[in-house]
Amino acid sequence: AEDYDPSGNPLALSPKIPQLFMASHLIDLWSLVRPRFCLLSKEEGSSFGFHLKQELGGAGPVVCRVEPGTPAQHQGLREGDRILGVNNHVVECEDYAVVVRRIRASGPRVLLMVLAQHVHDVARAQQGTSAHLCPTLGPGVRPRLCHIVKDEGGFGFSVTHSHHGPFWLVLSAGGAAERAGVPPGARLLEVNGVSVEKLTYNQLSRKLCQSGEQVTLLVAGPEVEEQCRQLGMPLAAPLAEGWALPTKPRCLHLTKGPKGFGFLLREDKGLDGRPGQFLWEVDPGLPAEKAGMQAGDRLVAVAGESVEGLGHEETVSRIRAQGSCISLTVVDPKADRFFRMVRLSPLLFLESTEAPASAQETCSASPVETKELPVEDTALPPVPDGSRPCLLYPGPDGGYGFRLGCVASEARLFISQVTLGGSAAQAGLQMGDVILEVNGYAVGGENDLEKLQQLAEAEPPLCLKLAARSCQDSEAWNPPGSGEDWALASELL
Repeated sequence: AEDYDPSGNPLALSPKIPQLFMASHLIDLWSLVRPRFCLLSKEEGSSFGFHLKQELGGAGPVVCRVEPGTPAQHQGLREGDRILGVNNHVVECEDYAVVVRRIRASGPRVLLMVLAQHVHDVARAQQGTSAHLCPTLGPGVRPRLCHIVKDEGGFGFSVTHSHHGPFWLVLSAGGAAERAGVPPGARLLEVNGVSVEKLTYNQLSRKLCQSGEQVTLLVAGPEVEEQCRQLGMPLAAPLAEGWALPTKPRCLHLTKGPKGFGFLLREDKGLDGRPGQFLWEVDPGLPAEKAGMQAGDRLVAVAGESVEGLGHEETVSRIRAQGSCISLTVVDPKADRFFRMVRLSPLLFLESTEAPASAQETCSASPVETKELPVEDTALPPVPDGSRPCLLYPGPDGGYGFRLGCVASEARLFISQVTLGGSAAQAGLQMGDVILEVNGYAVGGENDLEKLQQLAEAEPPLCLKLAARSCQDSEAWNPPGSGEDWALASELL
């Protein structure tokens, strides 16, 4: 039987219910707009299977397409989902490029916290922001990746379990597991990067025996289990902090000296046979060696941004975009093997993946010339009217490294996206710059996009006249209505 209100309407359909709810606050907003968690895993060389974009004036990146049959679809990611968190980071208020960078730096596995667009809009309308809906794990209350080396007492733990339940570890006092940081009463989640959720006790025992003299476990203490349960958050490997790991990534800061940086970057095949960018010919006494670079190191990030999967030319372009003071994140062969085994990005275990705040603070060395083609000088004198010129040459892929956006109601084109390390970025283009002229032709008419396409196909260089977006002009940068007027790029992740 249904309950009815005094007017004879079923309570579930009564228009008064939302008003009563808002007035009395009987139910916490969290229970209605609780975010979803999508734990995505991909094979090397493939994608997670979703496209991400950001509409100018919108709040946070939005999923604009999910490829069928991909990890994103299997884990419930949907078109229109807003990305609120990446692993243990709240990203709703971060720049689009930073969010993309965090996802890529997560490697083969990433945990996304999302809200459906209509739910997100309700939360923002009621609270002004949805940041309060983004749960994170506090310091020290995260799953642990623990590397255990056998001693005379073995690994220092035994395994207990119910007939159809998870595995827990019972520690030997002062044993190898306890010294490696395994907390008392920890739940076992993974062994050497493989989930134990569907293993039988006998299968787990065999896997531990096959590990030899050392094993890497992903574990969660009782406090972590309880907090994740309350937050509805999975006990996911990308949330892990490292304890007693056998090796770590290294961040090298180099300042170019009179003889260059002192290393050679070369594309080569890695441990798994896939191509990667490796550092060789580290010259004695030059900045690279002084910064700790070793021949055979694999480059995994430039200025904190992952370069996994990038080709040689684009990687070199990103290094050059930093100028004479560069920040490189590298792993030696031992570290490379370890992080590939546990299927986690080494960038998750850096204390900081940001480039140094200033060259004077951290630049203790200098890098080598990578023996590539010289970078064109794109500097031009300023224009008297306050606008600025920009001279662009196409990059190795033939593109200029930027995308255009427009508002249908205005005769205006602007830079909607700038590729990090590309020609546009090196020339100083910024997201939001207004295009006034292209190759001497004024921009501001109905056929601008068609005209620009024709000009882009002309012989380089491409000469732009730009005006920075002004504070007084901010209203023109908020999409009217639903934002359908904005033509913005999306990115496959």
